[in-house]
Amino acid sequence: MNLPAAAKTQDTALLSAQELDPKQHTKLDKTPNPALNPTQAAPLAAIDMGSNSFRLEIAHMPRGQYRRMEYLKETVRLGAGLDSEGMLTEAAMQRGLDCLRRFAQRLVGFPAARVRAVATQTLREAKNRNAFLERAKEALGYPIEIISGREEARLIFAGVARLQPSNRTRLVIDIGGRSTEMILGKGRKPLTAESFQVGSVSLSLRFFPDGKFTPEAFRAAQVAAGAELEEALTLFKPSMWQEALGSSGTVGAVAQILAASGVTDGRITPEALRWCMEQALAAGSMDKLKLAGLKEDRRAVVGGGLCILYTLLTQFGIDELMPAKGALRQGVIFDLVERLEAENAAALGLTGADMRDASVLALQRRFSVDMPQAQRVGDVAKHVYAQLQPRATRERQRELAWAAALHEIGMMVSHHDHHRHSAYLLAHVDAAGFSQDQLKRLGNLALAQRGGLRKLDGLLGDESLLWQLFSLRLALIKCHGRDKVDPSALSLTRQGHRVRLSLPKNWATLRPRTYFLLQEEAVAWTRSGILELVLA
Repeated sequence: MNLPAAAKTQDTALLSAQELDPKQHTKLDKTPNPALNPTQAAPLAAIDMGSNSFRLEIAHMPRGQYRRMEYLKETVRLGAGLDSEGMLTEAAMQRGLDCLRRFAQRLVGFPAARVRAVATQTLREAKNRNAFLERAKEALGYPIEIISGREEARLIFAGVARLQPSNRTRLVIDIGGRSTEMILGKGRKPLTAESFQVGSVSLSLRFFPDGKFTPEAFRAAQVAAGAELEEALTLFKPSMWQEALGSSGTVGAVAQILAASGVTDGRITPEALRWCMEQALAAGSMDKLKLAGLKEDRRAVVGGGLCILYTLLTQFGIDELMPAKGALRQGVIFDLVERLEAENAAALGLTGADMRDASVLALQRRFSVDMPQAQRVGDVAKHVYAQLQPRATRERQRELAWAAALHEIGMMVSHHDHHRHSAYLLAHVDAAGFSQDQLKRLGNLALAQRGGLRKLDGLLGDESLLWQLFSLRLALIKCHGRDKVDPSALSLTRQGHRVRLSLPKNWATLRPRTYFLLQEEAVAWTRSGILELVLA
């Protein structure tokens, strides 16, 4: 296999032929799927689609110990491909797609459950991100999640905390291509996490567009970085942490320069950064800059990276910043392990430790959700969904359960049109563990819980979403009285898009209001032309 020039390490053989097919679905049974067992020797993979570089990390977790198997990195400069209208250029998209196709060659045979790809600030910003993601998913062969800035920060801290454990309170900084994440945490717990829209690529493009280094450009870049980071001064002041660590590309690149040049042993200090900037000014341009340890792929963004680092150290009172071992990609793998463990636990009827469950509970409490009603709706919806989609993946089942748990959070805003408020909140809230796309999906389910179906035009073509929202709507009709219900009372059979709801004798007479609502629902679906609901 021909791989591009990239950072690469390997200490184990390629996947065996016994690996499961990536498109395999998990059946609804109580048998743990071996593909979901993170304690097995089978590898896990994380793809970090950053603004400057794309990275692929393959690792496994024997007896809970992290072991890297392979690491690939390519400088894609996706963030440099955002034009003045916020659109990704075709050239930038093509660089990303070519890289993902090469990653896909290495991932042949990996089950989808053991691969997670995340995209960060550039795709959070890009107005044509959906068009790119469609092509990117096809190139990679696996789903791609766009994560929020705070979720990115949480995952970065997870990677650092696990690979470089400590009980000291830490400030962890990660300077990416178009964003900078700052996290305050202790042990494995992040206490405060924020993301700021300033990075080495965006700052370099703005203040060093022609590659020239001048005192004026350095001062202007530092002022711009300081303006973006100023609101974090009270959140991350020196009295709140005992040590500062820097994760990922920019910090690692500058640490290598300082160590190779004999300025420090790799630790980053204000004095050392001033030395770097003096060297840049003496060279006059990035093309002429000769520094030991400066890799060619960092040359175009070194100016912006130095300015952000110097601003952080001086504004936040950081005497020295130590390079950290972990980064976003390792945090993604640790998070994936927790999800797989939770899936295995669920298959055995036990409770797992998926971060998303904790986030849902926190949102229920924050928005004073009627918990008994949410539980009733969830129980009925799951029963209905199991009849309509008996081979649905556990992830789709869980999405329905989360939507049921959170469908009424909009009540905190207003009882009138609360479904619209719920949809907005879910699509825009920060919820640890969730990608932006998954939160938007939950928002669509909340929007669909009541009212006409015309507002869902364009969404009902997604079969998996269609049966989730159909199940949620029937559950809400069944539970409209907010009293105890029998989740198994609804008996459904399905042939294609024709659903037959069988009702016991005299049921309609005893429950006229519920039957009326079911009749209204049947009419609504007939008008939609999507499916037919028959009451028998």
